[in-house]
Formats: sequence, C-alpha cells, structure tokens
Amino acid sequence: MRQLDLNGLIGDFLTFASLGIDKDIVDALETKGITTPFPIQQEAIPLALTGQDIIGQAKTGTGKTFGFGLPLIQSLGFEPTLGAKALVVVPTRELAIQVAEDLVLACSNRPTKVATLVGGRAYDGQIAEIEAGAQIIVGTPGRIIDLSKQKKLDLSHIQFMVLDEADEMLDLGFLPDVERLFAYTPADRQTMLFSATMPGTIVSLARKYQNRPVHIRVNDPDEGHTKADIKQVVYRAHAMDKDEVVGRILQAEGRGKTVIFCKTKRQAAKVSEELIDRGFNASALHGDMSQEARERSMAAFRSGKKDILVATEVAARGIDVDDVTHVINYTIPEDEKAYLHRTGRTGRAGRTGTAVTFVDWEDLTRWKNINQMLELGIEEPVETYSSSKHLFEDLGIPAGTKGRIKASSWPDGVRPRDDAPARSGSGTRNGGGSRDGGRSGGSRDGSRSGGSRGSANGASRDSANKPVAKEPGHSKPAHGDGEHKRPSSDRQRRRTRGGTQA
Repeated sequence: MRQLDLNGLIGDFLTFASLGIDKDIVDALETKGITTPFPIQQEAIPLALTGQDIIGQAKTGTGKTFGFGLPLIQSLGFEPTLGAKALVVVPTRELAIQVAEDLVLACSNRPTKVATLVGGRAYDGQIAEIEAGAQIIVGTPGRIIDLSKQKKLDLSHIQFMVLDEADEMLDLGFLPDVERLFAYTPADRQTMLFSATMPGTIVSLARKYQNRPVHIRVNDPDEGHTKADIKQVVYRAHAMDKDEVVGRILQAEGRGKTVIFCKTKRQAAKVSEELIDRGFNASALHGDMSQEARERSMAAFRSGKKDILVATEVAARGIDVDDVTHVINYTIPEDEKAYLHRTGRTGRAGRTGTAVTFVDWEDLTRWKNINQMLELGIEEPVETYSSSKHLFEDLGIPAGTKGRIKASSWPDGVRPRDDAPARSGSGTRNGGGSRDGGRSGGSRDGSRSGGSRGSANGASRDSANKPVAKEPGHSKPAHGDGEHKRPSSDRQRRRTRGGTQA
C-alpha cells in the first residue's frame, strides 16, 4: 500500500477542470457556487480517474463526497447503459440521502440516474428507481442486501464500489454486511474507501478487498487530531443547569445553525422540548422518529426553517450541513472517534466553528482519556454555571443574557424529564402522536398534547375529594373515573364486601 501525505501542500489555485473533470460536471457544480476543490479532492480525483484503488483519509467536512463522486460519474461515461454500475455504501440513512443529493447535482447535465436505498422507506419507490435503470446506487448495507436477496438489485455488473465513512460503518457492526457486499460484486471492480480515521480494521479490509490501494492523507502541517478551524471549549457542568447554559450559548454573537448531541433518544426529545419552550427554533432527530419525520426535520434544518437540531449519536454521520457554526455536546461522547465525528459537524467547507462539550462529574475519567488521545490540552474542564463570567467571555455571549427568550408554557414546577415521554410535536415514532391520534404518548396521569400535565380539561388531581372530569366528546368516564369510588350507601358498601342485606 502506497501512502501519500499531502500535509497541506496542494495548491488552492486548482480548479475541477484542471483536475480533468468534464465541463458538464463542472458547470453543474458552478450552479451551486462550487468552483474550488478541497485538498482531498485535488489529490483523489486524478488518481481515481486512472482506475486506482484509493483509501482517502481526511477529517469530516473536507469534501470527501466529491472526491469519489466526480471521478465515479465521469468514469461511467456521458450516457452509461442502464443498470447498476456503481455502488456507494454509507452507514446512516441521512448520510445516504445527502450523498445521493450531491451526486444528483454533479450529474444533472447528463442522463445518469441515482437511486437511494435506505430503510424506513417503502420498497416500491426504491424498486421503481432500480427498474428505471439507475446506474449509481447509494444506500445503507441492510437495504442494499435485502433488495439484492429479493433479486430486485443486480450487483454483478458493479464497476465502482465506495465505502464512505468506512470507520463508522465498522464501528456500527456492519463488517459482515460489508464483506457480503464485496462478495456480491465483481473482483475486478475499482474500490475506494473514505474515512476520517484509519483504524486497523480498515487497513485489514483494504488489504483483503483492494488492489494495491494508494493511501491519501490530508492534514495541515500544524494541525492535530481535531480540525484547527474549530474552537474547542469544554466545561464541567451541572445537570440541572445545562438547559440554562445552552439557552445562553444559543444567544452568542454570530451563532448560526447549531447541532446539539444527546446520549439517548429520550434525552434528545426532552432537550428539544425544553428549548422550544424557551422560545428557540429547535427540532429533534432520533431513532424513535419515523423516517419521514427524520427527513422533514433534516430538511427544515438545512433550509434554515429550524436553526437548532437536537440529535443522537447515530445521526451524527448524517448531518452534512456546511453552515453549522456551533456544536454542543450535551453529554460527553463515548470515545475520541465519536468526539471527532460530532465536532466535525461544524467548521466544514473551509468555515470556522465552535464545539462546546459538557462533562458531568461522573464522566471526568472518560474525558481525560479523550483529551489524552486527541491531545487537546484540556486536562481538567472548568467548572461552569450559567452565571459564570468566563462562559460569556469564552463564547461571546452578551452580558446579562438569560437562557430563555419567552415565558414558559409549562405549569409552575413542572419540567420534562429524560425518562418522560415526549409531548406531541417533538418527534415521536410516528412523527406526531400515538396510534389513536388523541394522545401524545403522555404520562399515565392523563396528560394530552398541547395541554398541561393535569387532565384534559385542566382538572387537578391534587385533591382526592375532587371528581375527575369526563373527557370532552365522550359519554364514558375519563380514565380512572369511578374505578375506586366510595360506595354511596350502606347497601352498596355491604355488596362490595360480599355481604347480604340484613
């Protein structure tokens, strides 16, 4: 395996045309203002056009998609024959959709078709794309294998195979699926692996399935493990104060689109709810949402309708939005690789960004390991509260800023918990409510979507002597009404005890 370490020596004066890309592809990119290739593109494109197998290593957000996508499209020819000729495998649904969108843009001036195969979507539309003769297949391993087993997708004529975010794919346990896909495709295909990190498993995979690959690594000369254009800020924060701290960070000067990463699906829903209640334009993205709801959430974030995305770890690889200015790790990542991929959501496409990480007291050991592996130089995170002076100075927050921009709609003393079901609109499994449509998956005390934590008409349960109101529009009692009522007469009382009337 040959290795090429550029160390920032590639010139910025190059253009896609000078790298050998056809004019129709160059013109398509220019419609979106994409004119200057990034270093990984500058080195990968010429090699890929020669048919060379490649391992491309560059930090997240440095343009790896076009590094393999442009030579792939061009090598297929201006009018490729119908049928799957190129396979691009990615770890997450969101990333598959975004990679497909980039490839559709690049080949918009030629008849090449792109099919997106991901779980959570109906089979019919994806099968229709395959049967229409799509030459480029972009998808996640599970759905690709599934359609191949059903004899709907023929991979025997694949000429180009790409693994994007290959390290994450292996971390998620996709190694058996990846090896199966290699077995489904011809041995003489051109294979390209692109990844932000290069663990030993990737190297072993390359030796087994690639033909003398060239390892391209692109870093700036003085850059460490993290991107130099991302400001790293780490605080030791109290769990009860985090929402207030986040609310103040979201009002920092120059703050644009922001991604907040949470550990669990419930926590992501809770934080999104809390921020909406505080007046911020937030949306959730997690695994309990339907695929349609997840796509709507991402589309709103990309378009700017929502400027805050609260996501779980799995969604990290699917968030490819260039103008994210801030990333907030509401909970500490599992390891240094997860940290790199989370913080890599900002500082993309040559822009600068800020990454803020909250470290809980019980996570200090894990943070020390991450700090040591990435050589961040932040051994002890500063103990920080929403009123801390250094919080305002570090992040450019105007003095006197509070973490709320509107009054709360929650009843006094009531706040969502990490283990509490989300209210309606925050991203439930079916994208907005339970099966009957009437409840938001709320708690057992009878809360309703859009309402208070009491019963449907606001009746309180703090007094056992007050009757529980009946549900509007129903003749039957509301939940719990009449279940344990005190018998109103001696006769009823004796009957309930199994006695007989005297």
